[in-house]
Amino acid sequence: MTTTMTGLPPMRPFTPQECEALVTAGIIADSERADVLAGARLFTVDEYLDMERTGILHEDDRIELIDGKIVVMSPVGNPHIGGTAWLTMLLASALVGRALVLVQSPIYLNDHSAPQPDFAVVSLRPITEIARYYPPDVYFVIEVADSSLPYDSGPKLARYAAAGIPEVWIANLRVREVIAYTDPSGSNYATVTTYRAGDSISPRAFPDVVLAVDEFMPSATHGQDAQ
Repeated sequence: MTTTMTGLPPMRPFTPQECEALVTAGIIADSERADVLAGARLFTVDEYLDMERTGILHEDDRIELIDGKIVVMSPVGNPHIGGTAWLTMLLASALVGRALVLVQSPIYLNDHSAPQPDFAVVSLRPITEIARYYPPDVYFVIEVADSSLPYDSGPKLARYAAAGIPEVWIANLRVREVIAYTDPSGSNYATVTTYRAGDSISPRAFPDVVLAVDEFMPSATHGQDAQ
């Protein structure tokens, strides 16, 4: 399976007032204002997190950091919300005591990328151990995709592969199928398997966990309520 390292969503723009706040917080130098306004300044994970801590960015913003660029994530509609809700219940109940299920939380791929997959199933930690999650912590990732499908199955998938994430599922709401990508090699996955309505799917790390595609994929993606 060949994926792409290009085709990112649009970058989040910064206002002059936000640039002033970035300078005041010590996140950028005064001489970098023009580059930030032009979208030419790349950011590190630490700078990105400092923006949230200082209130320039907010934890409920629909954004993520990819290759140093703060990009805007697609809005979610009712099919995405429904599929995500059911997957949350199914995964959490199946993996209790064995792994943590992160929902729309960042995974730190490197110093310049912190994507927020819809789900990341990661190694279990005690509640007293609060730390970032890196690729070696991740068992598998799930992206629930409709309007975000080209991004999720293209540049975002390529970055998961490059970081060595062992398994990624793309739950394609458009056609009610789940594509499982395994065996990362470079920016690609060597093994691609498609599961449709009526099929069941299991993650490699937990082969005893069997999920029916019908259980978490909505039957229709049209005629939804206003988002």
